[in-house]
Amino acid sequence: MSEIEPQIRNAVRGLIVRDNQVLLLKKDGYETGGVRYALPGGGQDAGESLLDTLLRECEEEIGCRVTTGNLVSVNDFIKRRDTEPVRWRHVVEFLFCCELPIGYRPHNGPAPDKHQVDVVWMPIDQLSDIQLFPQYLGELIPRVCQQQHATYQGRFVDPGFSRS
Repeated sequence: MSEIEPQIRNAVRGLIVRDNQVLLLKKDGYETGGVRYALPGGGQDAGESLLDTLLRECEEEIGCRVTTGNLVSVNDFIKRRDTEPVRWRHVVEFLFCCELPIGYRPHNGPAPDKHQVDVVWMPIDQLSDIQLFPQYLGELIPRVCQQQHATYQGRFVDPGFSRS
């Protein structure tokens, strides 16, 4: 039986789009192998607002203070943890549009995630060709870029998760 950790984890992500490209963290060094990509952001600390979390995480991961825009999507999913035995966590992610200062060049910030190896611009039309985490982002990002209002996307469950 797979176990879900009892706490729900709030997380926040920044969707940064420029010239039909999205800014992504490039990650490597996972036991399962392969490169994967993610939006900048991370888990909310106790007593921290979602926007403060987003600002902190972007400064740590991409080395830049972003300008936050609208909340464009709320998603909840079951995330596989890198633990032995395998454990799962229920995560609720809040996706905000963000902007960077003119002239920003992608680079790792002073405190990148442990698997983060780079920060890259990725053409939106190539998202289906790469491994994004969480997986639902590949379909969500192009849809969100076309919408102007916030949406609740529903729950996404990792294909490896089973309650039995």
